[in-house]
Amino acid sequence: MSNDARRTAAGLVLLAAAGTFALTMGVRQTMGLFLSPLNTSTGLGLGSISLAFAFGQLWWGLTQPFAGMVADKIGTGRVLFTGALLVALGTFLTPLMTTTAGLIFAIGVLAAGGAGMAGPSVLMAATTRLVPPEKRGMATGIVNAGGSFGQFMMAPLAGVLTVSLGWASAMQVLGLVVLLALPAALVLRGNSLQAAPVGHKPVGTGEAIRAALRLPSYLMLSAGFFVCGFHVAFLATHLPGVIAACGLPVQVGAWALALIGLFNIVGSFAMGWAVGRWRMKSLLSLVYASRALAVLVFLLAPKSEAVVLGFAAVMGLTFLSTVPPTAGLVAKFFGPANMATLFGIVMLAHQVGGFLGAWLGGKVFEATGAYNWVWYIDIVLAVGAALVHLPIREARLPSRAARPA
Repeated sequence: MSNDARRTAAGLVLLAAAGTFALTMGVRQTMGLFLSPLNTSTGLGLGSISLAFAFGQLWWGLTQPFAGMVADKIGTGRVLFTGALLVALGTFLTPLMTTTAGLIFAIGVLAAGGAGMAGPSVLMAATTRLVPPEKRGMATGIVNAGGSFGQFMMAPLAGVLTVSLGWASAMQVLGLVVLLALPAALVLRGNSLQAAPVGHKPVGTGEAIRAALRLPSYLMLSAGFFVCGFHVAFLATHLPGVIAACGLPVQVGAWALALIGLFNIVGSFAMGWAVGRWRMKSLLSLVYASRALAVLVFLLAPKSEAVVLGFAAVMGLTFLSTVPPTAGLVAKFFGPANMATLFGIVMLAHQVGGFLGAWLGGKVFEATGAYNWVWYIDIVLAVGAALVHLPIREARLPSRAARPA
């Protein structure tokens, strides 16, 4: 294959993976805008609706190791195709649900489960398998930026659709938009057999999982990603509520979510570039420490529109920039053959944290009338995550002079 053909093939892979992540992540990250209308429509209470969103965070994580196993065995394309259909169906059905169980089924089981099947563990593994090793850092950064771009585009779109069509129809239109991801299944098809060296049989799934769970560095990486999930889910679900509690207009909440998505594009590209130049564990420690400092400054600052939007921009830079180095470390520890499964387990830890972040946000607000205690917990967890990455055993990168051109 010529160099031009290779570049074209790699570009198509990145477009398919980043585009799928943009659609599924974009729709998921705008759901916080519908929390208040759902509460008003159903009368279930913020705690009950937060439970549905929190279950969605947990189920998104639970599906990813299993989706990864299936993708590693029978192929990525079928998993992505099914996942996109489930996201569309769950999002379309959500406005029709009037009970907590119904919302858990639509938001938590269908939409979140589908997004897990078409989520980062499967997408990052497919990208790692289909691009050259020297390009993987930037490639995972590009795919991660796709999710951020989706949030940047979907949040204002959701606001416009809500004003023009009403919140229920807006949600259903967003569900239909996810179907645009279906063609990506053809581009990303294939399984882990293609990632094994010629003449070598891939390590079995069970053996790979047992080896991973015996590795302290893998466990510490998962612990740090738990904190990331807590932080991300709390912001995605409750940031519009935080902003409303400050007495600011609803539109500020939509633009804050959009800014998180926009600046996470910058953060994702920057991290994709950085993982080839510095150790990934050091970059992760820096990201988590930056989050702790940013939240502390936000708590102490006056809550004007400029402060809120500035805070959203800073959070965007660190929002999902943890994904490329986390995925990179999993690939560095174990290789690409069982990448979807092993990164899926790390994503499960992320979403256990996500469950707590989404659920505690609603419960703490109901109990105290404010979100301050969740922010305090977030600061402590972020500092802990910054520290837990330091003992991870990662080989030093060769000096720049010793690297191949």
